[in-house]
Amino acid sequence: MLTAAQLLDALLERARAPRATETVAVTGALGRVLAAPVRSAITVPPLDNSAMDGYAVRVADVPAAGTRLPVSQRIQAGEVGAPLAAGTAARIFTGAPVPPGADAVLMQEMCSAEGDAVVVNKRPAMGENIRRAGEDIRAGNEILAAGTRLGPAEMGLAASVGLGELSVFRRLKVACFFTGDELVSPGTPLGPGQIYNSNRYTLAGLIQGMGCELIDLGIVPDTLEATETALTHAVAEADVVVTSGGVSVGEADYVKAAVEKLGRIEMWKVAMKPGKPIVYGRVGEADFVGLPGNPVSAFATFSLFVRPFLLKRMGAAHVLYRAFPVRSASAWPKAGDRREFLRARLADDGQVEIFRNQSSGVLTSCAWADGFVDLDIGKTIQPGDWVRFIPFPEVLG
Repeated sequence: MLTAAQLLDALLERARAPRATETVAVTGALGRVLAAPVRSAITVPPLDNSAMDGYAVRVADVPAAGTRLPVSQRIQAGEVGAPLAAGTAARIFTGAPVPPGADAVLMQEMCSAEGDAVVVNKRPAMGENIRRAGEDIRAGNEILAAGTRLGPAEMGLAASVGLGELSVFRRLKVACFFTGDELVSPGTPLGPGQIYNSNRYTLAGLIQGMGCELIDLGIVPDTLEATETALTHAVAEADVVVTSGGVSVGEADYVKAAVEKLGRIEMWKVAMKPGKPIVYGRVGEADFVGLPGNPVSAFATFSLFVRPFLLKRMGAAHVLYRAFPVRSASAWPKAGDRREFLRARLADDGQVEIFRNQSSGVLTSCAWADGFVDLDIGKTIQPGDWVRFIPFPEVLG
């Protein structure tokens, strides 16, 4: 049985980098991964500009607070003023270019307008409230590296240098199917012994939230023939196949057997809780990852292992999650024989609270929590102890 660290390392070693690229509009680039570095052809800002609504002045013309200066011009954002005449001030607005000759901008709250003049009530400092040309970006600078996952800030940054399109890797195709004769879809009345298929919706949200293209093959009957048929269909369409259920050693667990028949299994089982029965293999050109059927186990194993694997398959440069030290407000007195990922959330005082029921079937723990406490084998927790906390934003989306 692999440790959690060994499994993650082994998965990342097997994650092949993408090759196919496409050009997309910046407006449609959210969640995509840059295939090439982005350089700026322009300087940002292009000119010295005002950080405030106020008055542009020469510092030498304001020897003391109370100095009165005639206002020689008015400069709106988008306009370029004339050189500032000595002994005068220019009315200026946020973002407007600072006129040549001016070396400070006084915010309007520090000034008093008097007809065609202004009284400066504070002696300015050299460069005050001036945003210098190129203080953000210089022409020729690399502003986004290849492998960057594009979020709102990155999209805005690309637009700020005039780019309307970006070269990105092709969207990764991920096929999913779910095994279990007890599963039914929401909206259908439950029969005796049946349960609703929550994993379909959890995994759909996780996969689509990463920016992958989801191929949802639904529920597959618990037979080897049906599982082989679904797997054959999945690998023909997808880069990666993710399933839940059917990867243990029960008589009705056919997923692992189907993968072994059609391809190969390279890893099975991880020493973690919730989890343990997780399978990695290859069928044809597609990667295969089989997750446990218990809802929390599927959620945790996807978040901690499959997500970094998929990110690397997408071409992302940064794929690993981070853990942060926080104090625990809760006790966890039972030492486990597997590394545990306890559902927990941060309280208002900055300490972490652990959900009382950590059963792998209690999906409410995932909705209640906002992260995992990462607990080593054989360790316990007392209130006030420092623990490793993995916020959900590190492992979701």
